Amino acid sequence: MTQIIPLEIIQLANKLADTAAPIARQYFRQPLDIVAKADESPVTIADQTAELEMRKVIESTFPSHGIYGEEHGQVRLDADYVWVLDPIDGTAAFITGMPVFGTLIAVSMAETPVLGVIEQPITRERWVGAKGHVTTLNGETVKTSGCIKLEDARMYITTSDMLTTDDESAKFQNLRQSVRVNRFGGDCYSYGLLAAGQVDLVFESQLQPYDFMALVPVVEGAGGVMSDWDGNPLTLSSGPQVIAAATKELHVQALEKIHSA
Repeated sequence: MTQIIPLEIIQLANKLADTAAPIARQYFRQPLDIVAKADESPVTIADQTAELEMRKVIESTFPSHGIYGEEHGQVRLDADYVWVLDPIDGTAAFITGMPVFGTLIAVSMAETPVLGVIEQPITRERWVGAKGHVTTLNGETVKTSGCIKLEDARMYITTSDMLTTDDESAKFQNLRQSVRVNRFGGDCYSYGLLAAGQVDLVFESQLQPYDFMALVPVVEGAGGVMSDWDGNPLTLSSGPQVIAAATKELHVQALEKIHSA
């Protein structure tokens, strides 16, 4: 039986997006102090403030729920519902003024993503996907392109820098040479475009759970498929390699191509 996410959970996810969006807009294209985290990825006051404010809303609404945040840690991961937060996914895009970053909000049950929001606060686009519901973009239903042939596919990868081994690079090149169009950039925005039928494949590595958990329900609720590079479902314990495809047929072909490298 398909699990249907309670309406109050979806409402809270939208409230969290409403909370984070004006913070991102406030700091976008403004002078910012940029701090390098332990993994050398950048973080700003916008990331930190947006997550803190979202956490306050969760704690005041559902204090028994867990939280897995990129900037401020983890609490109650054994709870029935765990909120997975990435206040600004694509901080490098954010600090360079490119509006392809986003706020990612997910809900996990038993480590499985069951709800996801991609919020792009500058273009004011919001994708919402949840188990038992179709994916919407600003309230309107969206669907993937239906592409079933690799040679027709339009593919995105945020940056080739995320491919850190010769094996990963070889897999990417094998796939890249097989698609119609390959583009770089996009961060989480690429997955929203996939759900809306503009992109057919997204291939990435070096992702943490807060980078991909929200994307899964959005992609799947629009008819797409998302997994790791071995075809396994993504969970809170997955990573760092992910692939998203518009259809099951395209997903199978893409996996075959990367494993033939």
